[in-house]
Amino acid sequence: VQLQASGGGLVQAGGSLRLSCAASGKGFGDVAMGWFRQAPGKEREFVAAISWDGGTTYYADSIKGRFTISRENDRNTMYLQMNSLKPEDTAVYYCACESQSGRGSWSQGYYYGMEYWGKGTLVTVSS
Repeated sequence: VQLQASGGGLVQAGGSLRLSCAASGKGFGDVAMGWFRQAPGKEREFVAAISWDGGTTYYADSIKGRFTISRENDRNTMYLQMNSLKPEDTAVYYCACESQSGRGSWSQGYYYGMEYWGKGTLVTVSS
């Protein structure tokens, strides 16, 4: 699976953006996927994840209630709707997925086991 994130840009605080992650290759519809982000000078952090069928979602506390993850398996695409953006949301956002169903897991606020990663898309939120 190859992943490509898009949709980043510059937005004012309080604004919205929708990120997309387009997947190519086999198996997209069978694996969990997620969004992660890395701000300048900081470690990469978990943002959100979604099960293979979209039935279960996971969110970091920092974005809960503001961001929504979703997917359309028939379009091989995952989304991250980001509302009420804050300057601290500024980061490069990466999409990722498991290599096989069940290889990942959710534990203590982080989704482990994402093995395929796309190039990121930059989100800049101005104050």
